[in-house]
Amino acid sequence: MNIRRFFGKNSREALSQVRKELGEDAVILSNRAVNGGNEIMAFKEEDMNAMVSNEPERRDTQRYDSNEPTTLLSLLNKKNRDQAEDFRSNKAEAFHARTSDHTDISIQSAPVHLTTSHGAQQLVTPQEASKQMADMLNEMRNMRSVIESQLTTISWGNIQQRDPIKSKVLSTLLAAGFSAALSRALAEKLPANLDNEKAMGWIKAILAKNLSTIENETEVLDRGGIFALIGPTGVGKTTTTAKLAARYVMKHGTQKLGLITTDAYRVGGHEQLRIYGKILGVMVHAVKDEADLKIALNELKGKHTILIDTVGVSQRDRMVAEQIAMLSNTNAPIKKLLCLNATSTGETLTDVIKAYKGKGLDGCIITKLDEAATIGNTLDVIIREKLKLYYAANGQRVPEDIHLANKQLLIHHALRLNTEGNSPFQFQNEDLPFVMGNTVNAGNSSQLSEINYV
Repeated sequence: MNIRRFFGKNSREALSQVRKELGEDAVILSNRAVNGGNEIMAFKEEDMNAMVSNEPERRDTQRYDSNEPTTLLSLLNKKNRDQAEDFRSNKAEAFHARTSDHTDISIQSAPVHLTTSHGAQQLVTPQEASKQMADMLNEMRNMRSVIESQLTTISWGNIQQRDPIKSKVLSTLLAAGFSAALSRALAEKLPANLDNEKAMGWIKAILAKNLSTIENETEVLDRGGIFALIGPTGVGKTTTTAKLAARYVMKHGTQKLGLITTDAYRVGGHEQLRIYGKILGVMVHAVKDEADLKIALNELKGKHTILIDTVGVSQRDRMVAEQIAMLSNTNAPIKKLLCLNATSTGETLTDVIKAYKGKGLDGCIITKLDEAATIGNTLDVIIREKLKLYYAANGQRVPEDIHLANKQLLIHHALRLNTEGNSPFQFQNEDLPFVMGNTVNAGNSSQLSEINYV
C-alpha cells in the first residue's frame, strides 16, 4: 500500500493537495495539527481494494467465519487473532518442554521457542514476548484511532445533510476562532428543532455561562491591593498599567496610588512608565530584583493600590520562573494578572498560560483587541483554563481604550467579526467532516468535560 504524507498551512490546504494527487475518493488515514500547519496521511482507494483482494486464503475455516466481510476492520481482527493464538501456542510449547525435563524453572522465566518459516528455532524471553504484545496493543490502539476518526468524518458528513443548523453553528464557531474541539462539543450539545437565530442564542448563552469575569471595578479600584501585570514581551503590559493607573487617579486621586516597574532590562524600558507617572503626578519606583521589590513595597505600604509593571519574558525563558518566584516571595499578597494578546493563536496563548501559572494566576486581561481579526481563540483559552477576565484593552489611548470585561459584548463581538478578508484560512463546508474527525483524540477532553451546559 502506498501511503503518502501531505502537509499544508491548514487543513484546507492539505486536503486540496490530497484531492489533487489522489482524487476525490482518497482514503484519509489521519488528519492532525503539527508544528507549522496540518499533516494528512492518505492513500488511493484502489490501493485499499488491491490489498483486500490479495488477502491470503484463511488457513483454518473452523477458526474464522467464512461469511465475514473482508474489510479493514476484519483484516485487523484476523491479524490480532493470529498473533494471540500463536503466542498462546508457543507459550504452551515452552511449558511442555520445561516440565518434560523436570526442571524447577517457572514458566515466567523460561524462554519461549518460536519456529520460523525456515524451520529454525528462535529463543524469545518472556520480556521480549511482553514487549511484542505491548507493541501489538499499541498498533491496535492506533488503528482504532484511525477508524474512530474515519467514522466521525462520515458521521459529520451525514450531519451536514440532515441538520444544516448544526453545521451552520459549527462553521460560525470555527470562523470566529474557537477550537475545533470546543466547537464540536457545543454543536453536539445543541438542542434539536432550533432555528438559526435561537441556535446562536443558545451558543452565546453557554459561552457566557462558562466565561468568568469580574462584575465591577470594586474588586480592583475600590478594594485596592497590589496588582502585578505579567506576560510575554510586546503584549502591552506597560500601556495597560498606565491605563489602570489613570482610571484609579480619575476616581480616587494620586495620593493613594503606587507604581512600580521591574523592567530594567530593555533600554529605557522603565522610562515609558515614568512618563505616564509624571503625567499623572505619581512617582514610579524602579526595581531590579526581589530585594529591591521588598524595599519598594515597604516604602509604599501605606498606599491603597499598587500597580507593578513587570519585564516582558518569553514563555520559554527560564526567567519566567524567576519572575513568578520574585512576586511570590515578598510576603505581600500580590495578585498576578496575565496579559493575553488577542492576536496570538490559541496554541500560543495556552503555552503562555502554562508557563506563567507558576503558583497560580488571579486573573487575566485581553490586550490588542482592536488588532485581532478573530478573538474566539482567546475566549476559548480563557474558558478552558478557567481564568477570571478583568479587562479588555482595544487601543493605545490612555485611559480611554480599556474597558471592564463584558462577557456578552465580547462573545457577540467574537461571533460577528467579518472574516471575509481571511477566507483562505476559513474552512469550507466540505472540509468540516475532516476537521471533526481530527478532534477524536483531542488532548483537552478533560477540560471540555467540565463545560457547564445547564
